[in-house]
Amino acid sequence: MSTYEELVVNGYRLLHEQDVDQALDISRELQQLDALATEGYVLEGEVMQKLNQFDHCVRLFSKALEIDPEAARVYNLRGYALMQKERVEEALGDFERAIELGDLPEAHRNLVLCRVLEEKGGEAITYLINRIRKDPRDVENWILMGDIMKRGGQADKARSYYEQALKMDPDNEYAQRQLEE
Repeated sequence: MSTYEELVVNGYRLLHEQDVDQALDISRELQQLDALATEGYVLEGEVMQKLNQFDHCVRLFSKALEIDPEAARVYNLRGYALMQKERVEEALGDFERAIELGDLPEAHRNLVLCRVLEEKGGEAITYLINRIRKDPRDVENWILMGDIMKRGGQADKARSYYEQALKMDPDNEYAQRQLEE
């Protein structure tokens, strides 16, 4: 019999290996073992996210936040699901809460994406430039800026951001692919 912690680790391993059925089974086993712990709900929510079942994700992440209202990562996950449902204002609130609680880099990036979805590209770029200044070693920010520039038709600027990302992470396949296009 596995310990609770081993089940959590195994569930995420299976999820990353794309074995969503087994990961889902483990998430529900975790919920049965301890209904007052967040891990089972969060794991199931992440499985549902892989399956693009965003309404279900929102419900599961909300349940986890009822249990632990200080879980920055879960606010970010729920915000992402809300963003996919085009519930941008609610998503922004969750990303802001995740940033307030844990200053999560991925929540900052998701906030930028929300601004882009709201067609507030100028705000998104300003915010992202400030993030790059604050943490110039965060490769994902450089890549995101490259993507925004590319979408905006500024191929030369996009290229410079991808090149900067590759200087820090020469093995980054995504940035390499963007430069090959």
